[in-house]
Amino acid sequence: MCCESKRRFLLLYATQKGQAKAIAEEIWQQAGAHGLEADMHCLSEMDKYNLETEKDPVVIVISTTGTGDPPDTARKFVKKIQDKTLPPDHFAHLQYGLLGLGDSEYMFFCNGGRTVDRRLQELGAQHFYDTGLADDCVGLELVVDPWIDGLWLALKEALQLQKEKEGMDSAVDAVSSSISTAPHAVHELQLSSEVQNLKLEDEGARASDILSQKLDDINLAAPARDTEPSLVHSVPPVSQSALNIPALPPEYIEVEFQDTRGENPHLSSLISEGATFEVPVTRAVQLTREDAIKTALLLELDIADAAFEYQPGDAFCVICPNNVSEVEELLHILGLSEKGDDFVCVKVKQGTKKKGASRPQHIPERSTIKFILTWCLEIRAIPKKAFLRGLVECASDAGEKRRLQELCSRQGASDYTHFIRDSNVCLLDLLHAFPSCKPSLSLLIEHLPKLQARSYSVSSSNLYQPGRLRFVFNVVEFPAGPSRPVPRKGVCTGWLAELVAPLLHPTKNSLDTKGESSSIGKISIFPRPNNAFHLPADPSVPFIMVGPGTGISPFIGFLQHRQKLREQHTDWEFGETWLFFGCRHQDRDYLFKQLQCFLENGTLTHLKVCFSRDSSTAEVAPPKYVQDVLRLCAKEVARILLKERGYFYVCGDKKHMADDVNDAVADILSMEMEADKLEAMKILAMLREAKRYLQDVWS
Repeated sequence: MCCESKRRFLLLYATQKGQAKAIAEEIWQQAGAHGLEADMHCLSEMDKYNLETEKDPVVIVISTTGTGDPPDTARKFVKKIQDKTLPPDHFAHLQYGLLGLGDSEYMFFCNGGRTVDRRLQELGAQHFYDTGLADDCVGLELVVDPWIDGLWLALKEALQLQKEKEGMDSAVDAVSSSISTAPHAVHELQLSSEVQNLKLEDEGARASDILSQKLDDINLAAPARDTEPSLVHSVPPVSQSALNIPALPPEYIEVEFQDTRGENPHLSSLISEGATFEVPVTRAVQLTREDAIKTALLLELDIADAAFEYQPGDAFCVICPNNVSEVEELLHILGLSEKGDDFVCVKVKQGTKKKGASRPQHIPERSTIKFILTWCLEIRAIPKKAFLRGLVECASDAGEKRRLQELCSRQGASDYTHFIRDSNVCLLDLLHAFPSCKPSLSLLIEHLPKLQARSYSVSSSNLYQPGRLRFVFNVVEFPAGPSRPVPRKGVCTGWLAELVAPLLHPTKNSLDTKGESSSIGKISIFPRPNNAFHLPADPSVPFIMVGPGTGISPFIGFLQHRQKLREQHTDWEFGETWLFFGCRHQDRDYLFKQLQCFLENGTLTHLKVCFSRDSSTAEVAPPKYVQDVLRLCAKEVARILLKERGYFYVCGDKKHMADDVNDAVADILSMEMEADKLEAMKILAMLREAKRYLQDVWS
């Protein structure tokens, strides 16, 4: 179909880490095969589109960031449409379909998309296609793939109706004739994150955006006697299926080697969030015993010479590199071991078919290959299906090529989820598993996301320790497994642990340890203020803190700050403070035993601790988890929240703690108010809305 006869629709995206943009690009690529043309723009490019006058259907792909905020690239757009002076028919002419991306591990799932969707509806816009909400916790593709499949029929029907309204019935035939009759192209898709048993049927193959790969075209390398699937081996029905695989993404990056030398860019040039600061690490203490299940470290930074301001409860980000040995290994596999320090120029490939192609902002125009792999690309990222599709072309072995096709195909969706996504497989794991696969550096730049700075909660008070910033973290461990040949540590926590090894003192379990040294290097950080997770503005208001494990980190800063305020303002009235802390073993990972000091000087009025793995000889077993201790203090918790209008803070792991704490508080409110659970949950929702029930959680 020639370009002139294709029907247009507007495609908008708003992304924080690149996922929404990648999905929008996939829609743009597929549109041509359906006789359609997508006019694609980022929501932030408000000079390039105008929804007030838009007549064609609009497709929006939008992610969620933080605790439920729209991505940075959508903030101006959201602010504009939230103007309360806009009339309720402002967008009455607009037809749209919206795909929201989120993570159900967090409280406000897909809130970025929901916010835009709700406001467009309030302003009179109409859905031409049901909203899709994709969950990164279980796999975005479970909703994204069928949502895109159903989009084409919905778009064509919307365009056909539009033509009819314009009195151009004769022009409809060309579009109508191209409508697919595939059984899976259903318009009324009710899609949400709750989809658990989504059956992806592929009875009809899509047109030119997929490749039908016949089984007899390939010689499977895996022996027939293997009955269990794995990363490198499939079993029926996948191994015997014709495959529907994505279209090959167009190449758009070119890497040119240069003879000249120079200097790599400064790390601050990689960060778009604002000012960065290079600060020395002046102290490191291991808070856990050697036989603890996890290793927790406390680091202290000297920020006296930096214009770095923070409040207790804020977070900050550490700019970290990829693991040196992993970078060297990747260079070896790519055949670039001897060229790691060579400078390259990265630019857009001439004649690329990728719309609006540009060099990724996180990739310098000129730097060494090693710099790109060390500081710019998230080489630990779980490969997306589009990347797998690109890797297919880089494999020379027929069996490996077939398996990579399966893993990015519709038929192999379950295998992708189990062996790649859930197994946390990264590029290096794939290259070990498929040794004939030799990708180019340009392919990595095209598909690997930006290496993100890692966020940590501040564990100190600038009032208590001027010019110092402390934070606490567990060194993340990834054990070896069937899909991961070697164990690994977290990208940032592993790097920090190695960096501060010279500072760690033999008597690591005491904060009184002197671990001072001038030999340690500096790290680059930038602030990430928290707009809500702060101490109550009124010091007389009581508050409850729940922070098991390293979740206690921000509360140390709270208590330090409160202690200093008590010393400076003896005439002030201070509300009571409760801290609920838990860990596995009292003698191995009780991170801050000096909490007793806060209790003794009156800064902390109530300290409740529990130890989940310690055995007890008591007649009545002590509570194991913080949510159990909360229930034992039900009357006090209800009193503080309901009668004294106090605050409730939760910090730590969401899936295994914060949700259970939420349930416990709902039960407490229900019991103490003598109300049903639904009423208690409404009260809890009101506390959240009033920012009196606050969370700083991670998954």
